[in-house]
Amino acid sequence: MTTLRALIKQTEGAAAAEMALMLPLLIALLFGGFEAGHYLYNEQKIVQAVREGARYAGRRPFADFPCGGSINPAAETAIKNVTLTGTLTGMTPRIRNWLASDITVTYTCNASYATQGIFKGNSGGAPIVTLTATATYPTLFSSLGVFANGIRVRSSSQAVVNGI
Repeated sequence: MTTLRALIKQTEGAAAAEMALMLPLLIALLFGGFEAGHYLYNEQKIVQAVREGARYAGRRPFADFPCGGSINPAAETAIKNVTLTGTLTGMTPRIRNWLASDITVTYTCNASYATQGIFKGNSGGAPIVTLTATATYPTLFSSLGVFANGIRVRSSSQAVVNGI
């Protein structure tokens, strides 16, 4: 019994035991913080890319968005390239594994502006472009199997075509 009391009073390995208990939690918090930061960074890149693509679409001529017709295919490709890569030629995607097929370009015409301002000569009024993009989030630790690889990030933006 005296040996047990003496063993209980020992404190020499307390710090090591506490560290062994806390280390898994601290590692999970560390990697969770990395993953959360990476997710927010990728989400911001997609939001920025969609806004940039919508602004570019807004600077296209009215002929690319005929009211009652369909979008000019060359204009749609250019808008998708600007959104996807930040360039007209379409080099490397801003986000790993992001494809042009993940980007949708649609437009509607607002006829109430057909007789006003820059839209006077445009039959059908003001074309309003809507750009929508989704991307599969590329996790940092997918090879470890820690986080799911099917998380989707979505963003959408609109711009009025100025016909410049």
